[in-house]
Amino acid sequence: MKKTLIAATVALLATGFAQASTEADVENTFNPYKGGFPKVNGLNPGTVINKANADQFKDAIPAGVFKLLKDGMFEIKVGPTTQFELSKAYIDATRKNLGKAKLGAKNGDLEGYVAGRPFPEEPDAKDPRAGEKLAWNYKYGVNWGDGAAISPFYWKYRNMQSGQVEKTIKFNFHFLNFKHRVKDAPVPEVTPNPSELFRAIYVKALDPQDLKNTQLLIQRYEDDQKLDDAYLYLGFQRRVRRLATGQTTDAFLGSDLMIEDFEGYNGRISDMKWTYKGTKNVILPMWNHNELKLATDMPAEADGYKYVDFGGQGGCFHNATWQLRKVYVLEAAPVNANHPVSKRVFYMDAQLGNLNGANEIYDRKGELWKVFMVGKSHPDSHLPINKGSGIGIDDAFSMVDVQSKHCTTGQFKGQVDPKLNPPSMFQVQYMRGGD
Repeated sequence: MKKTLIAATVALLATGFAQASTEADVENTFNPYKGGFPKVNGLNPGTVINKANADQFKDAIPAGVFKLLKDGMFEIKVGPTTQFELSKAYIDATRKNLGKAKLGAKNGDLEGYVAGRPFPEEPDAKDPRAGEKLAWNYKYGVNWGDGAAISPFYWKYRNMQSGQVEKTIKFNFHFLNFKHRVKDAPVPEVTPNPSELFRAIYVKALDPQDLKNTQLLIQRYEDDQKLDDAYLYLGFQRRVRRLATGQTTDAFLGSDLMIEDFEGYNGRISDMKWTYKGTKNVILPMWNHNELKLATDMPAEADGYKYVDFGGQGGCFHNATWQLRKVYVLEAAPVNANHPVSKRVFYMDAQLGNLNGANEIYDRKGELWKVFMVGKSHPDSHLPINKGSGIGIDDAFSMVDVQSKHCTTGQFKGQVDPKLNPPSMFQVQYMRGGD
């Protein structure tokens, strides 16, 4: 009897805390505001948060953002909290596959997952692997859906002290889920897929001339214990080279981002030790694109699309509203002691499940290094093709290096259009034919 009890306890710890998901969990995870939107005294739509009053709202501001505000680098205008409904197909998949996903014995092992949000139940502080479950919810989240493109995508390298724009790169970014697809044909997976890829990202530089046709391909496997494959094509060399694992944590093309920073976190679950730090109501950069005062220093696209404007110190901050959201605070510490980062802190939007709203990156000494803020537009207030997609559209980003006083900003034209992302694009052979 005693041996049986011990075995059951070991099994319980291995799978990470027994907690059966219910229909009520599905309702709550996708509609966290059914009982009303969060409130903080004095923090109302129209409130402007700046150096003078940031202390009043400190508990509702991500720590890195609070530092930037207190340093007088920018100010935030608060907008109303709104529903960012996910696609019905993803919610239905979560309901259909409720309770099938289980953690394996090791970090990075997941069993029984089919589609939808793997762990829709509210995280429990008593669960030692609650953080890992949230990380899986991100990995198998909607992000850009089954496939989407940012075309074009402008990155600007800025000196925060002088305000000088040192470089502008025009990219196209493409994303494709090979497996666990819920909405766009083919469902549930792209075939053939002999390598058992889960997802891939393809990047191509269009301008300036010295970087034109530089390409990056990242292939992530279904097996999280398997290292990603990453390939770089340099146009002037006219050859593809495979990136060593460590190069995903180097500055990408001299920017303030590393490849691992893409989408908030672009790595394996098994690369990090995940810790759930609690649930809070904090402000995140989320808005309606078509209601913003948009940039006038960039020409509109042929279809009339205009980009999010930037301001603040060095032009490093998007001029857009933030809103009070329910978030899960999630900490990720690299398992590799040689990693340049000691930890990442994410403020995970409870409804969308994304990791890139406003996160902090700490250096090896444990000091704040960078603050990454990716603003999302509601899809129904963006390009017509995005309407009804149920995807929070990444709309503008700011990666601020607080130590070097430098930043990289991004302005997106995100398009949820399957036709822009053929599976052939996400293979090495495609890079060779890209001239």
